[in-house]
Amino acid sequence: MTEAHDQTPDLDDDFLWLEDIHGDDTLDWVREENEATLARFRDDLFDRMSAEILTALDSDDRIPMVTKRGGHLYNFWRDKDHPKGLWRRTTWDSYTTDDPDWEILLDVDELARAEDTPWVWSGASVKRPDHTRALISLSPDGGDAHRVREFDLETKQFVDDGFDLPTAKSRFAWLDADTILVATDTGSDSLTTSSYPRQARALTRGQSIDEAPIVAEVPRDHVAIYVGSDVGGRNVDRAVTVDAIDFFNSRASFIDLDDLRGPDHALPRTASSWEDAWIPVDVPTDVSVGIDDDFVLFRPQSDWDAGTVVVPAGGLAAAPTAEVKAGTIRPRLIFTPDAHTALASWSWTRDRLVLELLRDVQSELVVLDPSDDFASAPLPGVEANHMVSFAPVDPDDDATANDYWLVSTGFLTPSTLSYGSLGDAAGAQASAPEVIKSSPALFDSDGLTVEQHFATSADGTQVPYFQIAESGLVLDGNNPTLLDGYGGFEVSRTPVYSPIVGLGWLSRETQGRGAGRGHDIPAGRRGVYVLANIRGGGEYGPQWHTSAMRENRMRAYEDYSAVARDLIDRGVTRTEDLGCAGGSNGGLLVGNMLTQYPELFGAVSCGVPLLDMRRYTKLSAGYSWKAEYGDPDDPADWAFIQHFSPYHLLDRSVDYPPVLFWTATSDDRVGPVQARKMAARMQAMGIPDVWFFEDTEGGHAAASDNKQAAFVRALSYRFLWNALTGE
Repeated sequence: MTEAHDQTPDLDDDFLWLEDIHGDDTLDWVREENEATLARFRDDLFDRMSAEILTALDSDDRIPMVTKRGGHLYNFWRDKDHPKGLWRRTTWDSYTTDDPDWEILLDVDELARAEDTPWVWSGASVKRPDHTRALISLSPDGGDAHRVREFDLETKQFVDDGFDLPTAKSRFAWLDADTILVATDTGSDSLTTSSYPRQARALTRGQSIDEAPIVAEVPRDHVAIYVGSDVGGRNVDRAVTVDAIDFFNSRASFIDLDDLRGPDHALPRTASSWEDAWIPVDVPTDVSVGIDDDFVLFRPQSDWDAGTVVVPAGGLAAAPTAEVKAGTIRPRLIFTPDAHTALASWSWTRDRLVLELLRDVQSELVVLDPSDDFASAPLPGVEANHMVSFAPVDPDDDATANDYWLVSTGFLTPSTLSYGSLGDAAGAQASAPEVIKSSPALFDSDGLTVEQHFATSADGTQVPYFQIAESGLVLDGNNPTLLDGYGGFEVSRTPVYSPIVGLGWLSRETQGRGAGRGHDIPAGRRGVYVLANIRGGGEYGPQWHTSAMRENRMRAYEDYSAVARDLIDRGVTRTEDLGCAGGSNGGLLVGNMLTQYPELFGAVSCGVPLLDMRRYTKLSAGYSWKAEYGDPDDPADWAFIQHFSPYHLLDRSVDYPPVLFWTATSDDRVGPVQARKMAARMQAMGIPDVWFFEDTEGGHAAASDNKQAAFVRALSYRFLWNALTGE
């Protein structure tokens, strides 16, 4: 393991010029690097990988997942003929057929041509209760910033003089037919240091955004203000704001809009009327709050003594919304985690609360009945090594009030979409869900099996990981193996069917013509894929996450390296045959594998990464992640941050494995500059096998359409396969 070098906060940086994202010299450097990388790795195998992945992503046999709004089911769809996509809808009777009749609402490809802008779909919000209008979000380059425009669902046209918000990192919510709650960029004073909106405005139809009253705002050094609403449903119309102090601390407030409306039912246009009406939910800032019609739910990050009960970290408690509104919070505990079980998420139907749990990273569903003292019952039918996602169909429609969608998937199991009902009466039993649609297999999984193993980390913690490999895998170390992971922000990595992984890695088979780093790999060995569930993620709840934050960040890297060693010790692979890949925070993860554990890996693919942890808070949205990593401008924090800043750990005397850095010019979340600087610095140090590729579009996903996604992922897999097998 390479030790961190002592660094001062004023460390000279010869590559600051690469932080000029669109500078001529910078883009010339990017073009030269792209040409060199593609000249090296774009061959017949690359083209075959890319084409296979694209065919799978464009497959007409994929399940068109839908959202019910009124009498229609809405879907956004991309395929080979519509790479930017179609927003469309159908009816229930049509959807359940093999070939639904889709009504096209918006052709994004046609819009992009007509407006000469490469629009990328970012979502739509349909207005309730009449479902005649929608607010559509479109990004001009695939980044987080998007334009918001009002769309008429009857004429299928954008509304002349309708709501139209300029491109920004906006948040919005319908309040009524002529009013929306908006958090957006209206000038430098309207944004936080993290580049997100800090002011919420109540915008009335026909009004300039600058004229709309500011109804809530947060300090500039907080992450953002978020807005939401629940209007047009069966009970109370409600607006919500969240002051996101940092990624893990927040304050929620709400307004029952009927308390605010005048005799004409109109909402006020003065800021003071709004400011005095917000009802804060007065709980510790590390308690996540969910506000429903009848109950407010609370999930703390650390143990919370609420007076009437102590709610453990990762537990769930509920209190009547009416009591919270009156200023009294007396929650009752409705879920308690244990050493193996964590709460992943929750959803409300009209009369039931459904908890999605992870037990040793395996799915479980539990149904709670608030009318029966939150009595619980399992929702059966979850297979081992699979994930099941639950979603209510439409609680506001009497006909579907307690109906639900169920999506089941696994590493080797294509997704199935089922439909079921939890029953309307208190204590009613859920009906067995009926499979509505199934995806076909998009890669050959014959002979492959899924296993779960546990590695022992440096401090003795047992770290789970999934291994997908051939049945009867020969444990002689001669298997090209790809280790994946994330380990941050309480994000859980779970079993999921991925044609990209299947076609890009699991379907690859060694030809026996190449040589890895130091030895030949026998012919006929298929790629092994491994997913590590390391600390920093949420697989075991908030404490699994917080145990690897800030000064404890190294635990995530110790966990990941422990999985790598376990794979080697078990004979699955060896250093020369083991590659790792990660993106975003996962890019920081594998950047630390490159610089701290180079002896464990034969190749590293590092995507849209954080790498320069000295300057990350000054780049793109990096300031918002101080709670996760620490503040490098604070000497006490820099003292530990420098030990996991790959940009500052480079040492020209170390033998590093081959590395590919890939990113996107339009990534306005992490930004492309950290990957640029890391590649340039390694090359300037004379380190061999350092490759770089930057796409001009695609945002933080580095993929604005299926073709781009297939291209970038194929590049990563082609690089890794070549580095590990020599082929």
